[in-house]
Amino acid sequence: MTRLKIEISVPESHVEPIIDALHAAGAGRVGEYTRCSSTWRITGRWRPSDDARPYQGTAGVVETAPEIRVESVCERGQAAAVLAAVRAVHPYEEAVVNFLPLYDPTAG
Repeated sequence: MTRLKIEISVPESHVEPIIDALHAAGAGRVGEYTRCSSTWRITGRWRPSDDARPYQGTAGVVETAPEIRVESVCERGQAAAVLAAVRAVHPYEEAVVNFLPLYDPTAG
């Protein structure tokens, strides 16, 4: 089965709800460990369009703000449930959730 790396950027105030949602949907299992994830501080940049309803910022203005990058893993078959769970608790109008396939050098 193909494992995926999950990447999510979120305001610091929403890190724990995002991690809870990830793991409630089955993400974060590595061998005999569960709730595996990592976080680090980043700076997000965006410009909302005139039709946007931004969580933070003003239409037409380039914004920057501190964010936290949350990473975890899941199986390919869990991706849809993980995406739905994260979007249900993410504060952004357009939450970006990246799923990246992981190379397994031991697979045939």
